[in-house]
Amino acid sequence: MKKTNAARHLDQIGFTYRLVEYPFDEENLGAASVAEKIGMPLDRVYKTLVVRGDKTGIFLAVIPGDSELDLKSVAALTGNKKCDLVHLKEVFPLTGYQRGGVSPLGSKKTFPVIMDESAFEFDEISVSAGLRGLQMILDPSRLSEACGAKTGHISRD
Repeated sequence: MKKTNAARHLDQIGFTYRLVEYPFDEENLGAASVAEKIGMPLDRVYKTLVVRGDKTGIFLAVIPGDSELDLKSVAALTGNKKCDLVHLKEVFPLTGYQRGGVSPLGSKKTFPVIMDESAFEFDEISVSAGLRGLQMILDPSRLSEACGAKTGHISRD
């Protein structure tokens, strides 16, 4: 199994996690597909979105796979008037990650991370390990600590 920058970061700081490989389909990279393939409930599979704030610039938002980013809430939490998702063509140049493989850890530049508070309802959540077809399963408190995340209610159904 490949070690990614995200996994190496957790190794360096001594945090426990599990890597789970799964077959991915480029036509269906959504969280529901990932949840089914790794055998984890969808509300515990978190996706990482690349967001641009009008004042703060780029940051990463980690939200449940079965929800959408609440742009107004995340703007208020980050001190922005307006936030938008980064265009897909910008994701790889900014992070070094492809769509469907964006991790809150180990991107080529360190960006602030905002994590939805719902993650702390669980003992373990899953996030991308930085490659399509590879997820990290870990304690959300450890993930938050590892990426220095700010937390708040940033998702909606």
